[in-house]
Amino acid sequence: MAKKKTTKKSEGLGDSVEKVLKATKVDKVAKWILGEDCGCDERKSILNKMFPYNKPNCLTEDEYKTLDAFFSELNGTVSPIKQRELRTVYNRVFNKKSTPTSCGSCLRDMIEKLNKVYEEYKSEKK
Repeated sequence: MAKKKTTKKSEGLGDSVEKVLKATKVDKVAKWILGEDCGCDERKSILNKMFPYNKPNCLTEDEYKTLDAFFSELNGTVSPIKQRELRTVYNRVFNKKSTPTSCGSCLRDMIEKLNKVYEEYKSEKK
């Protein structure tokens, strides 16, 4: 019975570049030319930090308080001021540059993502 090869999900661009270089055998050429320490691990780490894939940043205490107040008094409507506060938190936590929108489903999606981060933070805080 053949073993099923499992690949680790890429955390960022560095992991993806590494997979491509291994698949094309360029990694072996680089190590042959540059030696065993060709700088690949450092490059991978830098690229992963610069371009992470959907890995949210941790909430600050102020952001947690903002989300806690919002989710504890959720009443079905979100004022423009509250939307701006939520978008500021969302953009920082998810490394986005989203702008205000009148799209209800876009706002709902943003709130759902924030709620997941909020609930995780809240459970770890206990």
